Amino acid sequence: MTQNHSNFKRLTNETAVTFAKKLGLINADASLNCKEIGDGNLNYVFHITETDTKKGIIIKQAVPYAKVIGESWPLTLKRAAIEANALIHFKSYCPEFVPQVYYSDEQLAITVMEDLSHLKIVRTGLIDGDPYPLLSQHIGEYVAKTAFYTSDYHLEPSAKKEVARHFTNPELCRITEVYIFTDPFFEELPGDFEVELTDAAKSIWNDQDVILEVAKLKQSFETEQESLLHGDLHTGSIFASETETKVIDAEFAFYGPVGFDLGQYTANLLFQAVTRNGPGKEEIFTHLHQFWNTFEEAYTELWNTQNISPFRNVKGYLPYLLAKFKRDAFGFAGCELIRRTIGLSHVADLNVIEDKESRIAAKTTTLKIGAFLIKKREELDVPAVIDALKNHTLPFYSTL
Repeated sequence: MTQNHSNFKRLTNETAVTFAKKLGLINADASLNCKEIGDGNLNYVFHITETDTKKGIIIKQAVPYAKVIGESWPLTLKRAAIEANALIHFKSYCPEFVPQVYYSDEQLAITVMEDLSHLKIVRTGLIDGDPYPLLSQHIGEYVAKTAFYTSDYHLEPSAKKEVARHFTNPELCRITEVYIFTDPFFEELPGDFEVELTDAAKSIWNDQDVILEVAKLKQSFETEQESLLHGDLHTGSIFASETETKVIDAEFAFYGPVGFDLGQYTANLLFQAVTRNGPGKEEIFTHLHQFWNTFEEAYTELWNTQNISPFRNVKGYLPYLLAKFKRDAFGFAGCELIRRTIGLSHVADLNVIEDKESRIAAKTTTLKIGAFLIKKREELDVPAVIDALKNHTLPFYSTL
């Protein structure tokens, strides 16, 4: 369906300041500074601050096309409203981990939110070696609460279906379906990688066991509506310090399998596990344990105290569900590792490695781990994944 964007007008630094003054969210008489800070592919982001007080706000605007490509790749502006509504939903369940949304405008595709400039993007922080002692506990709790409170175990079926209706997000889901679950797994489809990775890529393309499991995972992503998901929960979508964590960028939010959010965060920790050595690698292993332990403990507590399902006390039901979440998560994590290595959207964790031989080795390892997780997800737990990562050369791939 053709969308009417006649009322859309893209912001500039100057019009963003005018808009902020009109909303009354900053002192209109103060000296103001506005800087465009967005470096993503889909949106423009403006940081407006009062020069004297340093008080600030963030204005994020979606545009009706993929910014990185241009108007030849149209995208719905509805994603801005989905993002704002998702952040509001998520904040109602875990206010300490989600920024405040001050204002949203669906016609202009604008969301105005809390300034998080005192925090740092977690991907950058991890690459820099910053300590985040509470990060994975916070994210484990965040995923547990958002997954449980938006599920059939907390919401009446009709209420859940009504919420899900508002988060139908086909265009953004299509991006995931193509770039995570399809293109990286077929030689004839678009990809982007160093020529030295060709043999490793072909090992995946020619492995019919991998391709079959990816097909199953893609079907799960497309058909299961377990909970309202963030949909893009990587370390670039999280701001944090040693004591504080905030999840941002929820425009990919949709109702899907709980394991997808779990898998996205897991995979982005694994990038660091591949690239680090010694104590740094052990630090990431600690994050993996903290994330999964916290998620399972928090979800179990909610299940036992706030579950409305008539099956809540059926022996074995909760263990079955937690095992499913983990199984799905490892599979989704494997897809994320592979697509960020030979797909069209890479990660700085790998690309910042300046020495080419080391970078190729890290990416080859990442591909092997991805295939391992996809194929063996039915029998894996966190210790088994860590044991595999400790074998940095991963000789097991050829035997799978």
